Amino acid sequence: MTPPQRRRRQPLPAPSPPPDPPPRTGPAAERTGPPSAATAPRSAVQSDARSAAPSGAQSDAPSGTPDKDGENKNPERFYVISEADGERAPLDLVTLVVARAQAPSSASPEQSAVLRMCSAPLSVAEVSAYLRLPFSVVTVLLTEMLAAELVQARAPIVRQNLPDRSLLEAVMHGLQRL
Repeated sequence: MTPPQRRRRQPLPAPSPPPDPPPRTGPAAERTGPPSAATAPRSAVQSDARSAAPSGAQSDAPSGTPDKDGENKNPERFYVISEADGERAPLDLVTLVVARAQAPSSASPEQSAVLRMCSAPLSVAEVSAYLRLPFSVVTVLLTEMLAAELVQARAPIVRQNLPDRSLLEAVMHGLQRL
């Protein structure tokens, strides 16, 4: 029997360049050249940057290059989310987070999302994955929420504190004999 053959990955096609804008006509074309980022209104620059992102990608940041997931990993966005405080509670990847309250009106979108997700206990790693934010940013966010008593952090059950399997089997056999 021969092992199954592996299929090779096909390389991704190169992205096509954006189409050239139509040439300007009229008196405005003679006075000015093409708009630049310095002279264009801010909303135009933001819409151009957002439209340059691949379809399906949503980004809050107007700049930055999309990564392989199609999202902009803009450090300024992380700085704004974490509010530059930088203080962190001692949270592990496996620390369980549970919502204690509803989202107040002053809560950020990320805080509201955490409170909705954590109606049932979730680990910090899961919260980080669902929000698509780095673990360090999520720990700062959760630290703020812990201080405001919006969430509660619980240590996971450590396997060493559980009774020995042989003891549980002995109890089970004893109960079966009754």
